[in-house]
Amino acid sequence: RSGADHAALARLATVARVPLVGAPTPVEEMTRLRAAIKSGPRLLVKRDDAIPFGFGGNKTRKLEMVAAAALAAGADTLVTVGGVQSNHARATAATAAKLGLHCVLIANGSPPEPPRANALLDALLGATIEYIPSRNERAAALQSALDRLRAAGRTPYAVPLGASTPLGALGFARAVGELLEQTDAPDVIVHASSSAGTQAGLVAGCALHALATRVVGVSADDPASDIAGNARAIIAGIADMLGTSIAAPLLTVDDGFVGEGYGVPSAASREAQSLAARTEALFVDNTYTAKALAALIAYVREGRFGAHETVLFWHTGGQVGLFA
Repeated sequence: RSGADHAALARLATVARVPLVGAPTPVEEMTRLRAAIKSGPRLLVKRDDAIPFGFGGNKTRKLEMVAAAALAAGADTLVTVGGVQSNHARATAATAAKLGLHCVLIANGSPPEPPRANALLDALLGATIEYIPSRNERAAALQSALDRLRAAGRTPYAVPLGASTPLGALGFARAVGELLEQTDAPDVIVHASSSAGTQAGLVAGCALHALATRVVGVSADDPASDIAGNARAIIAGIADMLGTSIAAPLLTVDDGFVGEGYGVPSAASREAQSLAARTEALFVDNTYTAKALAALIAYVREGRFGAHETVLFWHTGGQVGLFA
């Protein structure tokens, strides 16, 4: 592709990873959803919800990179943080189980009785789960767990929230190349955004391939300025790792669809959830993907995309949350 940073892409291809994703995830046309919202742009979906490993989702791409680094460091335990129903925690527990590692999850919230959804899967995967009252205790609890494990003679590896580090985000920079092998570059990518790693990786990947694709992250919780700032910091880290410079002018975060808060369904997310299921047999969750899809639907209805444009919804998974 003209203008692509071939040297940086070559370096990206050499970064070690543990193969968890498998085959490229499908790209599908959403013709029935398009008709249901009265036409507008061409609509595609990238089905990371269909990753076979560990109920899939976007965290799997990041953990491919992070797990390789953990193994290289001689780790025998993965330690991470998240909510009780964290998709990232479940994906980390699945990765640990697959690699024969121990897993410790620091979960803010109360354990569901009986265990269900991601909490049930965490237990089935053999993770040790430590519950804390709120997000505010995450950092201290993580450090305490690392200290205890080291004192017990183990070699723990800390996986930051969402695996949203420059290393983890490389998984999504690579994913842009996967997408381009399946279809032409879309004009816009819309996806759910929270810890900013997915968005950072997508923006970096688009920049490395010299695409004009706009990447819109729809916040599940935090203010747009916070997520955008985190994404830009991660992008800068990616640039350092690949020995290049990466501009991020096409990065946008929309926090207008959070509704009453993280994990709380909104009227718009419920409508998007129903429309996706009834038109395309796609399942989206009210914490992340339904709110991102609600934003896409609203943009189409408001005429914010041209009829000639192609808009891709990057489905980041989270369907386990439907059973919480």
